[in-house]
Amino acid sequence: MSILARKTLLREWNRFFPAIMAIAFAGLLLVAQAGLVLGIFGSASVYINRSSANLWLGYPGTQSVNLGRNISNELIDWVRTFPGVDAVEPMLWLDADWRSNRGGVSISVIGLNPAGNGLLFDKILSPALRTLLNESGAIIIDRADLDELAASAGGQGWINQHPVHIVAMVRGLRALGGVNILASLETTRWLGNDSSLLNNSTYILGRLHNRPMLLHALSTLNRPVASFGPHAAWTAHDFAHRSQMFWLLDTGAGVAVLFLASIVFMVCAVIASQSLTAVVISASREYATLNALGASMNALRLLVFEQSLWVGGIGLALGSILASALFAVARWHDIPVDMNLQVALGCAGLVLILALVSGLLAMRGLLQADPARLLR
Repeated sequence: MSILARKTLLREWNRFFPAIMAIAFAGLLLVAQAGLVLGIFGSASVYINRSSANLWLGYPGTQSVNLGRNISNELIDWVRTFPGVDAVEPMLWLDADWRSNRGGVSISVIGLNPAGNGLLFDKILSPALRTLLNESGAIIIDRADLDELAASAGGQGWINQHPVHIVAMVRGLRALGGVNILASLETTRWLGNDSSLLNNSTYILGRLHNRPMLLHALSTLNRPVASFGPHAAWTAHDFAHRSQMFWLLDTGAGVAVLFLASIVFMVCAVIASQSLTAVVISASREYATLNALGASMNALRLLVFEQSLWVGGIGLALGSILASALFAVARWHDIPVDMNLQVALGCAGLVLILALVSGLLAMRGLLQADPARLLR
């Protein structure tokens, strides 16, 4: 039956083509949904994932990186005392208002260390770009936010009624919370016009040499010390996961996306099963002939089952090619999409399950494979 299943697919591919396309687009929709979920909600932790710091200190109970509160700068000197600490630096978060000739936009100003060896966003900022922020009023924006800010390369704008000028544009700053603008710590304090920013930071970032040293520092830093005020410490991985789960589950937006993905899966299952059922019904006389020649119904069911596996495999391969092209176009247009091996394998498994379920449902068509039909 295996040879017959393959030869049937090759010789009568036009019959199976609609089912293959149904599986391919089902896989494409699943991967697109997963990619958008990972890209959109993963961007909530872009500040963490695009930085080389593996230790983050912030206010206790912070649910997401964009919801930070000020902590004391005295923690910087304490972190430096831990063995294995390679670098420590503060980060400032300022919710501000951007003004241009076309109106205003709510933005987030990220204050960072402009030194060439800084930790924050060092995966997308070269040392040369960072040093440009030493200039008073200098900012860096994401290329994709140019239109929203009504800005241009080397252009100017106003943040909280203070004049600023764009010294560079990069890719990879966009996040779920809105427009991000990078500035030096000094410029951010100037824009915030808040004396509390002089002695406090939103986060303190650190980098330690190895994981045992990191875990030791983490356990010590999480013990309450009254002299340093309220604070909590997380590894970069844990803090990124915490931020993503907040946006994915606690805001309701992620639940809606996951619910939509489940609906897409069910709709694709119905379409694919109907396509395979139509193939089986159209070949009912051939199946009836095989039954008359001695092939049992179980053997015919196995034949349909194997055909559905082949349809699923071919559809999965075609869907993967389409998904790769779709992701390339999305990234070119700065649409937040992402993918990792675990999710890709999960989507592939769901597509194969979809094909198998469709094959099981298509076996209903074998009810018409009655040898008596050959006499009509």
